[in-house]
Amino acid sequence: MTSRPAYRRVLLKASGEALMGEQGFGIDVSVADRIAADVAEARAMGVEVGIVIGGGNIFRGVAVASAGGDRVTGDHMGMLATVINSLALRTSLNKIGVEAVVLSAIAMPELCESFSQRQATAYMDQGKVVIFAGGTGNPFFTTDSAAALRAAEIGADALFKGTQVDGVYTADPKRDPTARRYERITHDEVIRGGLAIMDTAAIALARENNIPIIVFSIHEKGGFGAILRGEGRGTVVSDAS
Repeated sequence: MTSRPAYRRVLLKASGEALMGEQGFGIDVSVADRIAADVAEARAMGVEVGIVIGGGNIFRGVAVASAGGDRVTGDHMGMLATVINSLALRTSLNKIGVEAVVLSAIAMPELCESFSQRQATAYMDQGKVVIFAGGTGNPFFTTDSAAALRAAEIGADALFKGTQVDGVYTADPKRDPTARRYERITHDEVIRGGLAIMDTAAIALARENNIPIIVFSIHEKGGFGAILRGEGRGTVVSDAS
């Protein structure tokens, strides 16, 4: 018998790089399918799921600025990359029978619907997976900030941050073998410690809206569902005791 999930409505944030798999660029369809399967498992548990995915596997806006280009244009290009990834993930969900819709912060009606908070919550109430594309729709804001914003707008019980490692560590565990993983940590401790799990604006927005952040490995098959059942391995960022 499946355990009762710890959260009713969640926002899953995954990096665009996660979709690359072992490739150096673009989308590995098998990875998109695996993430879709994890989301389907959560839906089968009765959890309502919203998703924000980055675009770094295709384009990073900050790369334009660092090379002397226009940051605003670069960020707009990065937003388009998130739309590509969102459409790919929707395809992976649809082909396994999970209803999913893409809502974009940038109007492009030929490809997907435009974002509105009212429509997003309506779709989630209907049991559909909602994929939020185009970041916040504004330059200078990361998709981490978009994830925290959308989590607040849909009334998410938690924000799940899928990363390259299985939680928040005192240092990069791939470089420092003595790094220690936190089981729990507060939003303020993350900010004060400069722990690079999300940008400061995203952490602050989650804190202000009392949204816990669960950091886990996006690469572990079934990891999303395991944590929803109160199992699995990750770090909870929360001010609640």
